[in-house]
Amino acid sequence: MIEVKLHDIGEGMTQADILSFFVKKGDKVKPDEPLVEVQTDKMTAEIPAPYAGVIKEILVKEGETIPVGTTLFILETESAGKESITPPTPAHTNTSTKPVETTREHQPPTKLHSFRIMAAPYTRKIARDAGVDIEQIEGTGPAGRITDEDVYRFIESKKQPETKLEVKEEAVQQLQPKTESNNHQESSTIIPYRGRRKQIGKKMSQSLLTIPHCTHFEEVDVTNILELREIWKKSNQSISATALFLKAISIALKDYPIFNARLNEQEETIELMKEHHIGIATDTEDGLIVPVIRNVERKSLKEIHANLKEFTKKAQDNKLSMKDLTGGSFTISNVGPLGGSIGATPIINQPEVGLISFHKTKKRPVVNEQDEIVIRSIMNISMSFDHRVADGATAVAFTNRLTQLLEEPKLLMLELV
Repeated sequence: MIEVKLHDIGEGMTQADILSFFVKKGDKVKPDEPLVEVQTDKMTAEIPAPYAGVIKEILVKEGETIPVGTTLFILETESAGKESITPPTPAHTNTSTKPVETTREHQPPTKLHSFRIMAAPYTRKIARDAGVDIEQIEGTGPAGRITDEDVYRFIESKKQPETKLEVKEEAVQQLQPKTESNNHQESSTIIPYRGRRKQIGKKMSQSLLTIPHCTHFEEVDVTNILELREIWKKSNQSISATALFLKAISIALKDYPIFNARLNEQEETIELMKEHHIGIATDTEDGLIVPVIRNVERKSLKEIHANLKEFTKKAQDNKLSMKDLTGGSFTISNVGPLGGSIGATPIINQPEVGLISFHKTKKRPVVNEQDEIVIRSIMNISMSFDHRVADGATAVAFTNRLTQLLEEPKLLMLELV
């Protein structure tokens, strides 16, 4: 018998939430076969079987938050002499959705889990809520990945014509949050507070309780940058505004490295990071996630733009690895494309020192240096910083430098030479 434990699968991980099990007591499993899906403060990951064997006990429950080191399963290995074997190192943890290669040797007589089911956690949730065995669904995504549409299509195909309406209503009710009501009086909706949402809440609370936040607001005239992007588009050179923002921030961080830093209160030191690993706050169906674009200071605008496209796609498909999500030194949040946002007080991504949000761009009448009223594209920005590490005057100087680069793209281009 061996114990399968929750080990540290990421930078600084201390606990995780149990999302769902892929096996039940008595199931026969193979090496590297996923046993359980967990949610850390960074990502969703699968804990695999270290050896072939039979699940004798499951010691945790779905929805439970457990610390690193907790025993998850008791596994009876196939060979009698393996009781004292130490499980493999954490490197075997599956944090991607690539299929695991299997052989025909020693396969069980029945199909229990002979291959990896490739599906995002949200897709699995749809299937679970509808009472559908996801192994019965044929995936139409890349490499056979099961999509949300595949699950809905499978549910629809199982409906009988004579009871189609009733089954549909029942399925819809199962997929919707439960609503409690009493004699048509005021009702409430109960949704679970766990998984990524719970982890986000913990991290945000910790950041607010630890860091004395201060937020500086500024207006930026981005008319020239928008015109430059149109010129590039006509030359089939599309560069996103976010890529330009990232490069401008990197240049400003060279001038004001105090915002590309980490505070260590125990050692009473402030570490100034030489490399600019900038996180991009990204909205997904399962909540906010922050992939990190590394070494922005050394990359071209084209490289940054390509990284943004890659990470956005991986975030939406839940394919980001732990390396993609750790090691950030500064964070940005571009909420402007969502619309309706003119300002905010963003919460710092601890242990970083600063975070800047780019808000909605609007055309406004502006008085220029010749006292003429002209129409310009104005964007608001919000810069939150750790007041233990930097002062307000330094934050103003930093945003002034950033504003200069964004308002005069020629200066930005000059810095790239």
